[in-house]
Amino acid sequence: MANFDIKEELKKLPNKPGVYIMHDEADTIMYVGKAVNLHNRVRSYFRANIGRGPQIDQMVKQIARFEYIVTDSELEALVLENNLIKEHCPRYNTLLKDDKTYPYIKVTVSEDYPRVLFSRLIKKDKSRYFGPFTSAAAVKDTIDLINKIYGLRTCNRVLPRDIGLDRPCLNYHMKQCSGPCTGNVSKEQYRESVDKALDFLNGNYGTIIKELESKMENAAEELDFEGAAKYRDLLSSVKVVAQKQKMTDASLEDKDIVAIASDDKDAVVQVFFVRDGRMIGREHFYMTHVSENPQAEILLNFVKQFYAGTPFIPRELMLPEAIEDMEIIEQWLTQRKGSRVYITVPERGQKEKLMELAAQNAELVLSKDKERIKREEGRTIGAVKEIENLLGLKGLNRMEAYDISNISGFANVGSMVVYEKGKPKKSDYRKFRIKSVAGPDDYACMHEVLTRRLLHGIEERHDLEVRDIDAQYGSFTKFPDLILMDGGRGQVNICLQVLEELGITIPVCGMVKDDNHRTRGLYYNNVELPIDTRSEGFKLITRIQDEAHRFAIEYHRSLRSKAQVKSSLDDIPGIGPSRRKALMKHFKSIEDIRNAEIEELSVIPEIPENVAKQIYEFFHM
Repeated sequence: MANFDIKEELKKLPNKPGVYIMHDEADTIMYVGKAVNLHNRVRSYFRANIGRGPQIDQMVKQIARFEYIVTDSELEALVLENNLIKEHCPRYNTLLKDDKTYPYIKVTVSEDYPRVLFSRLIKKDKSRYFGPFTSAAAVKDTIDLINKIYGLRTCNRVLPRDIGLDRPCLNYHMKQCSGPCTGNVSKEQYRESVDKALDFLNGNYGTIIKELESKMENAAEELDFEGAAKYRDLLSSVKVVAQKQKMTDASLEDKDIVAIASDDKDAVVQVFFVRDGRMIGREHFYMTHVSENPQAEILLNFVKQFYAGTPFIPRELMLPEAIEDMEIIEQWLTQRKGSRVYITVPERGQKEKLMELAAQNAELVLSKDKERIKREEGRTIGAVKEIENLLGLKGLNRMEAYDISNISGFANVGSMVVYEKGKPKKSDYRKFRIKSVAGPDDYACMHEVLTRRLLHGIEERHDLEVRDIDAQYGSFTKFPDLILMDGGRGQVNICLQVLEELGITIPVCGMVKDDNHRTRGLYYNNVELPIDTRSEGFKLITRIQDEAHRFAIEYHRSLRSKAQVKSSLDDIPGIGPSRRKALMKHFKSIEDIRNAEIEELSVIPEIPENVAKQIYEFFHM
């Protein structure tokens, strides 16, 4: 988040339709919007006020980062925008649309003589649904077109039960329906026409478009301008519907669409998450060590690693190509989910187009974010490599730094911060309240902190070994590859002394400061090593040192605050934690309690009159 440079990211926006997502400092989604042109639309938010209104201006001030998803059309962006708004309920999206307002095309494939119908609801009724679409008129025109071209029925008769019971309708006499109600069309013949209609709805529009274009041109040549206008309008309707709405799948199934983009050094895997038939989000993942590996192998490794850890397994996993051991992985995912899981490789229709869209977004991430990724790796992994080279170490992954905080020996505390691969691992941070040192002796305090930390780790390891559990887990169990001390020779020697006492070997490095309390170098193996203050390694050392100092000070400040309350109230006879809490809740401050009369104190239900008198006498005697 802190590394997201809005100005730089704005330059990378593509000139394509899609959806953009605005995040605040807490990474909460504030707003989801659609754009015909992402480059122009997102950049407009960061221009000088152009009459957007106070609410949007307030939102813009809070934007910490943005992301975007590219689509093939504005219509797709509209549906995806709706899905994301319904999923995340961003606070600045006030006009939430409802899926039910969008029309669908319904094909009643479970009937002996299926129909193509207009619908605004999706039901689990064994019918095939296509959509949603944004133009109801275009959908109706397209249904009318399909029925006319393929001779499909529009009546509500129950066939084959009602065959021959009544006269055929007007559509039959106008040669717009093949007339299955007459019995002249077999189920097989009628089903062939339905299959062609389904092929059209699955996205194969070329044949019909060419046919309509040909009829329009012929009508114009014959000066039948009314007929030409009719075909032109139908052609326009088909082209509108041809912009398939890939963002919602009418099957109502849960599925993940996985795509990949790679070059000779990097790979990005893009995952679209479809839940209950709606695409609700996406995530991309960077794969390392991919040099010369084929994409199928990278995909295989991703599937095994990602779905071993994710708590939700979808019913279907769509991949761009087959992977090794696909049947075995299907069985594994089925066991994890507890119900059947399918791995598919779509080759045509809506699924294949959605896969193409995921691949397109993966390519964008790979090309647009490569520079940012390298900068981030420079700040973290690259910085760790610099420290390794400076100290002559190898395999440096986990670093722990320690600091002591006190005021004239009052409330001595110690802090332990942890960095792995150059990034803070806050779940492993620990704080220590010094037990054995009463005065301002930082060396003695540090000796206690390090001893407690390492002993705790030894005990955890022993306990795990006794229970035959992998000893790589646990915040204290894992020992650091390097210990960083906030100071020079003295602090380093204290740490080395503790390590020797416990029989542990860990490299120890001191972070030496100058007269202005700024890091100037590293003290290692009895030598002060100068470090380039412009290097990423130096910046990482400074961040670790500042973080250890901050964590210690915050803990010390919290203890001082508690001690102030204790010194004023807990020395009064009859005042324990519950009565102290009631007093502070009622009076808000110690000064208000000091100035209160006995009658005011005894108003509090938890404070009887005799205790109120003791409180008053404590402050006034």
